[in-house]
Amino acid sequence: MIQGIPLEHFLIVSTIMFFIGVCGFIIRRNLITMLMAIELILNSVNINFVVFNRYLYPDQLQGQFFSLFIVGIAAAEASVAIALIINIYRNMKNIEVENVNEMKF
Repeated sequence: MIQGIPLEHFLIVSTIMFFIGVCGFIIRRNLITMLMAIELILNSVNINFVVFNRYLYPDQLQGQFFSLFIVGIAAAEASVAIALIINIYRNMKNIEVENVNEMKF
């Protein structure tokens, strides 16, 4: 138990976030919303890292370090993805996934 909140509550929230992210990635066709769904998935993984580290090894910080590493990678991934999406929008005036396969030189 982490300061009065049981482990199951954190896992339920993380699982709901993960599946909302997966559904958002599969269902949506807009590149921005797909990017937001990926970020939601990564944040649910961060919750799991922190909670399991706190639950299994309360005096160590490996889960927090992994979470910081994932946040850094997610920031780099988001910046590159947004740059690509802006470039696609400039060329095609649309950011729907179905139209991205029409990229030709």
